[in-house]
Formats: sequence, structure tokens, C-alpha cells
Amino acid sequence: MAAQQPQPGTSMAQPGLQQPTTLQQQQQQLSQQQDFDPVHRFKMLIPQLKESLQNLMKIASLNLSHNTSIDNGIKSSDTSVQRFDKSLEEFYALCDQLELCLRLAYECLSQSIDSAKHSPNLVPTATKPDTVQTESMSYAQYLGMIKSQISCAKDIHNALLECSKKIAGKGQPQGIM
Repeated sequence: MAAQQPQPGTSMAQPGLQQPTTLQQQQQQLSQQQDFDPVHRFKMLIPQLKESLQNLMKIASLNLSHNTSIDNGIKSSDTSVQRFDKSLEEFYALCDQLELCLRLAYECLSQSIDSAKHSPNLVPTATKPDTVQTESMSYAQYLGMIKSQISCAKDIHNALLECSKKIAGKGQPQGIM
């Protein structure tokens, strides 16, 4: 009893049913990427910051006019006004989030620049000699960069070994040697 094989012109899965899920998945992935993108998050927080600042200024104005009328004896202090410190805390919290977004964006940019500077560019392959890549490097340049990276890795390894030996040497008593 062999399993029934699909005909060459047909497929087991229906593409009409699969497409919405892939579109949904793509939208979900895009949404997740935007959540992690500090620049996008910064852009999303700016309107909230403006609204928070407007609210803060409005509450400050109301509190100032309320306190002025109390000082002038026009009103009594038993009427409640919105709390200035709560709106100020909200404003500062948004400022802190924006600062973190900017720092993260700066770190991402810095890593990207370092990665582009220290990672090898493409080396043209012998199988495709007619395709010229503008950002490619010669094999000799590639070997030189790899040798410098190996040398740097060895230097770091040796420095760590030396440091661990110094730390281990300080842990032993001096008089036993």
C-alpha cells in the first residue's frame, strides 16, 4: 500500500490558505522589529512626550492660579487640584525612555560602524569572474586582514593568560616557595 502521490500539476497545500498566515507572520515580525528598533521607538515616544509636557504645563498653570487665589484670600484650600508631582514623574519617565532609546541607537550605530570597519568585505570568487563587486577586496588584502585579526586574537589571549597567572600567583602564600 503506497501513499498516494500528488500529480505533477497539483500541490498538497492550498496556497490561498497559506498566504494570509505568511502575510500575518510578516506583519507580526515587522511589528516586533519596530518594537526593538530604538529609532522607531523614539519616534513613537515623541508625541507622548509632547502630550505629557502639555499636561504638565496645564497642571502647573492650574496649581499656580489656585495657589495665587488662596494667597489672595479669594478661595479656600479645601478644593482639590491635580497633583503636579505625578505629571512631572510621568514626564521624567518619558524623558528617561527617550534617553535610553537614543543611547541604544548610538550603540547600534557604533557597533555597525565597528563591524563594517573590522569585518572582511567580499572576496570575488573564481566561479563568477565576470561579476565585479565594487566593495570586494583582493585575496591578498583579505589574507592580510585575517592575519591581523588572528594576531589581535592571540594578543588578547596572551594578555588574559598573563592576567590569570598574576591573579593565581597572588592567591598563593609567599613563604612556601
